[in-house]
Amino acid sequence: MKFMPKTLDYELSPYTGLTRESWLEAGIYMLEGIFSNIDDFQKPVVMPRKETEITYPHLKDSREAQAIQRTAEVFEGLTRSFFIAAPVMANIPDLRVCGYPCAEYYKNQVLRVCTKGDPLYVGTYEDQQRIAGDGDPFRTFQQTVETCALVICLWVSKKQIWDTYTKAEKDVIAAFLDSYAHAGTVPQNWRLFNMLDMAFLHMEGYPIQRDIMRDHAQAVLAYYAGDGWYRDGHSFDYYSCWAFNVYGPIWNLWYGYENEPYIARRFEENSDKLMETYGDFFDRDGWTNMWGRSNIYRNAATSAFDGNLMMPRGKADPGRARRISSGSLMQFLGREDFLYQGVPTLGFYGQFSPLVQGYSCAESPLWLGKAFLCLHLPAEHPFWTAKENNGTWEELGEKEVKVTCLDGPALCFSNHQANGETILRTGKVVKRPGDVHGMWNYSKLCYNTKYPWEAEPDGLGTATGEQTEMPQGRSGREAGEPKSIEAGRKQAAGEGDFADEDIAWVEAQQYVLRDGPASERAQAGSAARTETPQSQASKSAEAMSGEKPASARANVTFWHGQRDGILYRRQFFGYNLETECHWIQAINLADFAVPYGILRVDRLRLYKAPVRLTLGSYGFPDNGTEIFEETCGGAKAIILKGRDATGREKQMAMTIFDGWQELSLMHSTGTNPDSEKSLVLYASMERRKHYGGFEPYVLISQVITKESHEDFRQEELFPVEEVSYTDPERCGSFGPVTLRMKDGSVRVVDFDGIEGRMEL
Repeated sequence: MKFMPKTLDYELSPYTGLTRESWLEAGIYMLEGIFSNIDDFQKPVVMPRKETEITYPHLKDSREAQAIQRTAEVFEGLTRSFFIAAPVMANIPDLRVCGYPCAEYYKNQVLRVCTKGDPLYVGTYEDQQRIAGDGDPFRTFQQTVETCALVICLWVSKKQIWDTYTKAEKDVIAAFLDSYAHAGTVPQNWRLFNMLDMAFLHMEGYPIQRDIMRDHAQAVLAYYAGDGWYRDGHSFDYYSCWAFNVYGPIWNLWYGYENEPYIARRFEENSDKLMETYGDFFDRDGWTNMWGRSNIYRNAATSAFDGNLMMPRGKADPGRARRISSGSLMQFLGREDFLYQGVPTLGFYGQFSPLVQGYSCAESPLWLGKAFLCLHLPAEHPFWTAKENNGTWEELGEKEVKVTCLDGPALCFSNHQANGETILRTGKVVKRPGDVHGMWNYSKLCYNTKYPWEAEPDGLGTATGEQTEMPQGRSGREAGEPKSIEAGRKQAAGEGDFADEDIAWVEAQQYVLRDGPASERAQAGSAARTETPQSQASKSAEAMSGEKPASARANVTFWHGQRDGILYRRQFFGYNLETECHWIQAINLADFAVPYGILRVDRLRLYKAPVRLTLGSYGFPDNGTEIFEETCGGAKAIILKGRDATGREKQMAMTIFDGWQELSLMHSTGTNPDSEKSLVLYASMERRKHYGGFEPYVLISQVITKESHEDFRQEELFPVEEVSYTDPERCGSFGPVTLRMKDGSVRVVDFDGIEGRMEL
């Protein structure tokens, strides 16, 4: 059952109605779901497990590995549920949930997991090394992550838990923490776990090694890329927000301000810099975008606001911070499919395995409890007393778009007043050619707050003309007449160059390129249709050597940046360090925001042909969808109208202009985070000659969306009045491409000069 707040105040919170009391109610709602699965006071927080193939404990691993993983799961369940329980208990000291006194439960469980010989003991760092059978000092363990959550929660609930332990009990816990605090860790956001462990011990009077603290702190500071964002590994993602910009401020309070004032000041400045633009990362409803790894943590992304405001000089707008935090909270807790047996699913909304990483377990989604740390802010704090405001969204005109482009982390996000959505475009992405999940998380062309990314559609061999009837509507066609353009008929029949086996090679918001002529592809088609996305991906990597025709997704995205309102990037298909870049197929990207979406003017950068290229729209939830087709001159559009899983009206249109040959639609099942069934519109084209032929170099397309069924106007579906090329053949082979828009504006796309500034 979804969360229904009892306390609402639309004077204080005109957008969400939520107050501090509402957040306490939400915390209790979450805890009731968790504790409904604990039938004995002595049992740990180990929750029902719906998925067993991806998440840990990995049942096919060795007995030793599983032993480590099972203790990690016990610890993870304890500490991550503690993220919710600690701030709620700090406000309601005598809290009882499902008959259990919460303070007593967590006090007991924390001590037990740290006490050697107890059945729930999760082991010190040295214990884990012995179980693993090696003394590698660089070995890392999941327990390190959870020690950090533990010390934060012991701080938040200090009066209820930590202060009630005896000196001997505190010493046991401190010794356990010390074993991880000074041991090996992962050289990215994990360094902050060790820093907070040491800071907590120092704050409580236990000795620490200050040189190790300094080494971690300087390294974290060096990860900073600008605009409030830190590079985590190679990537940029929400770890900048829910890790660096939460743990950094806490470290300042516990240790940094007093002992490392320069580093503390830098952490504070970086947090303040994030706050300058981070509010625009969310949409008009305060919704979080599904992007990057670990998105099962969902609205933990809002914890960066709390991180900033817990510092004495935090510069976040408190009214907007609460509005976004509350909006994102209800984005998830307000859905019926959010919980599985009382616990957040391993997904974004409902269960969604394509989103899940192997380092997660059934209890991992409770990391979203970090959003509840805002309850640590006292009731009189401006975060709770300021009136909600919607920042940018209160300032934009009816069809206005605000674009924020950050070169440091290579993030460009646009706020579209016409539909209330925020669209993210990213760069500086490097993934292995076979890392399909990594590409879904980072390499898609656009990420939309209202259209969470779609995994590879499974509608293999599905043609639009075979699948769905066209109702009488904007296209003027009668019901029962095939809705697809001619390519749909050819695909369904396996005719011509666009045989139905090609449809398997489609990804939402990604280009997919296939080398080789259609005749060669047809021979591989049957086998391709029966393979898994993982096997397809691995063959894509192998095929970049040219041994046989294969599909490749763009695994690397270089960033150039924005110029005259147009964002320039480059994507490589099957990029690897063993091959010079001129021997790797690529495409130069140029795109700009329009009121309802993004218009693309991309240029092929191929070294061989023939090739086949497809481009997918967002995934569209299919809970009964109307499908329409329109044309205007040489441009073609397909429009979808339907509803998401909650009944909200949805509308999407994809339009193809120059360069594309066909526009089609495919159905899929189990690949959309919102709904079991989904649709993907996709454009396709083929280059046939290895050299010459004056075939198209430039591909122009648009995807627009609307949160209602009100028809798009003709000038919205077909916003381009005229396209002018520099080359006389109008192929876009060189020089600027000029788009004269129907609203009177002019856009000039010029790829000259981007080669000298391509950033990773």
